[in-house]
Amino acid sequence: MLTVDIAGALAKAITPSRGIPHQEFVTLATGLRRYVQDWLKEREEGQHAWSMNPYDRTAVSQVKEVAQRLHQDKVRTVVWIGIGGSSLAPRVMQDVLEGPETLELIVVDSIDPAALAMLQRIVDWKQTQVIVVSKSGETLEPMSTFALCWSLLKQTRGAEHAAERVLALTDPEHGSLRSFCIDHGIPMLPIPRDVGGRYSVFTPVGLLPLALLGGDVEAFVRGAKDMDTVCQQTVLEENPAATLAAAQFLLDTKRGYGLRVVMPYSHRLESIARWEQQLIAESLGKNEVGNPIPIAAVGTQDQHSLLQQWMSGPHSFWHLFIREREHPRVVVPEDIDPAYKYLAGKTYGQIIDACYEGTSQALTSAKRPHGTITIPRLDEEHLGQLFYLFMTEVALLGKLYRIDPYGQPAVEIGKQITKGILSRGAE
Repeated sequence: MLTVDIAGALAKAITPSRGIPHQEFVTLATGLRRYVQDWLKEREEGQHAWSMNPYDRTAVSQVKEVAQRLHQDKVRTVVWIGIGGSSLAPRVMQDVLEGPETLELIVVDSIDPAALAMLQRIVDWKQTQVIVVSKSGETLEPMSTFALCWSLLKQTRGAEHAAERVLALTDPEHGSLRSFCIDHGIPMLPIPRDVGGRYSVFTPVGLLPLALLGGDVEAFVRGAKDMDTVCQQTVLEENPAATLAAAQFLLDTKRGYGLRVVMPYSHRLESIARWEQQLIAESLGKNEVGNPIPIAAVGTQDQHSLLQQWMSGPHSFWHLFIREREHPRVVVPEDIDPAYKYLAGKTYGQIIDACYEGTSQALTSAKRPHGTITIPRLDEEHLGQLFYLFMTEVALLGKLYRIDPYGQPAVEIGKQITKGILSRGAE
């Protein structure tokens, strides 16, 4: 089981004026106990639908069947079309699992003309599977990109065979994408109507790319269910999501640390920082004051570009590190230049761990708060735990900040304005 350590954010580590005094945690614990109980009751009433997705055996069976069929058909390239949560979660799966022995997953979440021109040239459209993800079927970026890919499939495979290499993930009952698929004989997998894109990791949106890349889907959902069990604990210290939510809320509202930097010391987890950035921003960014502002970073790169500001700039940032306990074994050669002899024979896991320790201790010395999530090893089980931890934390933060963590009305305004601009003169 992964662990959450917030010792670096406490008053005894970085002084009472900068860190969280024990008494503030004790005071908040009573409220959080009630909020956890409320969350569980609301789940029984059908709210927080995402929280039950790991228990959906039908979805697990469906994605396994699709993955098996594509592997039997010897599909080597999958073009995955989505935006937001529909592309960020698959990118996490890609970063963690893709390798020389897996199929190639091309995640397309850009309408940059140069990127699309390159996509047209590099893909063998006769041998490629296209998967388009849009619950409503109205989202501009994926639907316009799918139109391009659909045209290319028809040109290369013929109009009568194009649908054989398309799969849609969409609303099971309504929407223009669903209607298009019915008209053209394109198979579909359902995205539950009451699960938003950023919460869809344990639906086919996250499960299918995991299965396509040869990942253990059962272990992934088992990790989520294990995390669900501990996140139902009403004792603050025994509930990692509640602990993390308490640290976030107190650092922001009591100490002025409104900027939350999520910083994995793992290149394979760089995308989860960006996924978590969307989760926080779209779920809680609904007040002009009183909500966390997420920032994605990655170690060690960003400690060289941003640590100066984090150490000596405004006291506005707090850091949440993510680290792996076990690493693939790669060793620095013994015949290294004498100037770097202290590195000879060290594993690169030891080096990256030392960089994490150096950054966290440096922040402590500068009285800057930080916490750490430690994953025993980066596999499907612990990845499932990590996703579920963050989504549960956001549900509890919604209660602490008194913000509805579902929906994104401001984003919808921008979509409507953009549609209006593009519709001028269209008739």
